[in-house]
Amino acid sequence: MTDTSPNPSWGGRFAAGPAAVMQRINASIGFDQRLWRQDIRGSTAHAAMLAHCGIIGAKDAADIAGGLAAIAAEIESGRFAFSEALEDIHMNIEARLAERIGEAGRRLHTARSRNDQVATDFRLWVRDAIDGLDAQLADLMRALAERAAAHAADPMPGFTHLQTAQPVTFGHHLLAYVEMLSRDRGRLADGRARLNECPLGAAALAGTSFPIDRAMTATELGFDRPMGNSIDAVSDRDFALEFLSAAAISAMHLSRFAEEVVIWCSAPFRFIRLSDAFTTGSSIMPQKRNPDAAELVRAKTGRVNGALIGLLTVMKGLPLAYAKDMQEDKEPVFEAAEAWALALAATAGMVRDMAPDTERMRAFAGSGFATATDLADWLVRTLRLPFRDAHHVTGRLVARAEARGVDLAALTLAEMQEEEPRISGDVFSVLSVEASVASRRSEGGTAPARVAAAAAGWLDRLP
Repeated sequence: MTDTSPNPSWGGRFAAGPAAVMQRINASIGFDQRLWRQDIRGSTAHAAMLAHCGIIGAKDAADIAGGLAAIAAEIESGRFAFSEALEDIHMNIEARLAERIGEAGRRLHTARSRNDQVATDFRLWVRDAIDGLDAQLADLMRALAERAAAHAADPMPGFTHLQTAQPVTFGHHLLAYVEMLSRDRGRLADGRARLNECPLGAAALAGTSFPIDRAMTATELGFDRPMGNSIDAVSDRDFALEFLSAAAISAMHLSRFAEEVVIWCSAPFRFIRLSDAFTTGSSIMPQKRNPDAAELVRAKTGRVNGALIGLLTVMKGLPLAYAKDMQEDKEPVFEAAEAWALALAATAGMVRDMAPDTERMRAFAGSGFATATDLADWLVRTLRLPFRDAHHVTGRLVARAEARGVDLAALTLAEMQEEEPRISGDVFSVLSVEASVASRRSEGGTAPARVAAAAAGWLDRLP
């Protein structure tokens, strides 16, 4: 809609309408209409409080509640006509309310401002988003823990610098991501607790002279308490920044996993296979099976990071209290939440879809002298060598094996004894992949029993 008449919310101060470009840059209805549920909820609570405090009549409050419910039904069904001339979701709903119920609708804005109204709506929206994303994070953690339980004893190469380091189990590797996602959930929970204070009643910035009950609206909207300072209430966007920070960290975790999926699917590795449901083909190369879902999860991180940097930049120079710059707070949060939710859904789908090649992973787990540390540890435990001496002996044995083109276990006892005469035949008991992973029994280690117990613990705790 392109109505250019003055916004009625401006009152009698303005006689002429804005320039077309002013209307375009000033309007936020194109994106903030997402807040309609929260706006109606906040307005319903505000009207009930006004009536409770005797500021408006009970009939007006009932008419307002009924009108807002009818508007919610209009929006839900797609019959509501949003107007750019009315700038934002708040004035669109308020104007429609006045059309429906008359004078009572024009009483709704008593003792509030769009400043505290939008701050309240936005907090409610972010809180709702946190609850949905927390459920998605828990679902992904469960998917990973289930796969970890199934592969608690299946060896794979553990890497540092993307070079073979020591054998681990596939289950142990997957559980590392469960730990990361658990921290992501913790950040969301912390942020939710901090944002759960209600700005409503702060009005434009100084509070109101009407005898309102801020605790009543806070309770009705599920907040723990009203915000303690009216200036801070309308100017704070820490909750949005904290949400985006948590989103960026979590998206980074998802991107790391996505990168591993891309590597594991590649021809040199072939550790896992994704079905047609999560891959695409090539327009020219018929043999290709591209892990596009993983690649797109990896790319979504850029959107989320950009949203965080964008909002930090918007907020960094604003004097108190409210400035129109803060209209730019919502789009990055909406877009980041959508990208994060989509990446979580895609990642959970890939985890449940992937088919590991456990034999290939086991073969790779023993490559690159992966049990060299086990040999060094044996020298320390059995021969009481200082670890640095054991490290040097092992290094010389690795050089021998490398020169012969064999693994450590293929060296003869005589060859080993040339480097350290006290080495006995018992050393070969620690040089297999299975012996290596089984020996890592320290808490948090990769021993299959430890991995199985950790996976079971997560599955017990997750919703």
